Amino acid sequence: MYKSAILGCGGRARGHAGAYRFVKNGKLAAICDMNEERLNDFGDRFSISSRYTDYAEMLDKEKPDLLHIVTAPLLRGTNQHIRYPLMKQASDSGVPAVIVEKPIAVDSDDWKQIAGLAENTKTKFVVNTQLNFHPKNLELKRDVAEGKIGELRFIDASARNTVVNQGPHVLQLVSSYIDNSRPVSVLGQIAGGNRLDSAEPAPEHTAAHVLYENGLHVSLAFGTGMGAKVSNRPANFRHKRVFVVGTKGFVHWRFSNWERLTQNSGYETGHLSYPAQDVQAQGNLTDALFDWLEDENKIHPTHLKQSLAEFNLLLGIYYSGITNQIIDLPFDPPDGLIDLLKEKL
Repeated sequence: MYKSAILGCGGRARGHAGAYRFVKNGKLAAICDMNEERLNDFGDRFSISSRYTDYAEMLDKEKPDLLHIVTAPLLRGTNQHIRYPLMKQASDSGVPAVIVEKPIAVDSDDWKQIAGLAENTKTKFVVNTQLNFHPKNLELKRDVAEGKIGELRFIDASARNTVVNQGPHVLQLVSSYIDNSRPVSVLGQIAGGNRLDSAEPAPEHTAAHVLYENGLHVSLAFGTGMGAKVSNRPANFRHKRVFVVGTKGFVHWRFSNWERLTQNSGYETGHLSYPAQDVQAQGNLTDALFDWLEDENKIHPTHLKQSLAEFNLLLGIYYSGITNQIIDLPFDPPDGLIDLLKEKL
């Protein structure tokens, strides 16, 4: 049984901890947060007695096999990136495996730092884009892999939150339907600068057309002016979807329902409970990392280099929108890309 710890006891950490009732090979043993009230509330809720306000102390004393980094990408109220230093400290401490909450980065500068770390670490880092592991998505992906919708022709995917907020989920989900094929070029459009000083800075509206190395074309849209409404619920994060079209049918996953068309079964549709699917997905994502620890050949689908390639696509969308040019991928983004967006928008 592997030993797990959580850094950051805010709201999103509850999803990480609650999923342990579905995790087969690990146990949550320690937590850390600088806010003692939040730390103790979290520890009481999940019956965790080993509690720390010092990150280094927790790593030294607990020596977790798996660390969940569930913090915001920027230090609250500042523009200081904190993903990289927290990941570097875990790597330097010899933590075998780390799950990092999305987004892995927010700008070109921190993306470059983390990309450098990815080349020089023994720690198995993965990004917490758990839609890959939703039971219904796993079923629909099997349909695609088994050729039930024929040869793939096109994917259309969207979300009504910004590209940096829900884009990591959607981009990874697209990758998962095409066996993690990498993007090779992108034409992007951006609009709206009111969110560029937020905790997750991004244009308000983003659209892109992407070509992948397997020859597939993908259409992407993010923001309230671009992403389709797919639920009766008002919260924007509930409106995310992926529509995969083949020569003999399609599959369509949405936040609260799904549909597919195959030659053998015809048209089918149904509702799903996102919260119930999501907690199982979080457990599946966690167990998949334990599987990777046990077997080097069982590489986690949201491993760091794959996730960095997807974020490089996101940065490529930004730069295409700034320059009005098609961007070949992967590309070396200029420093201070968010500042360039502010100048443009």
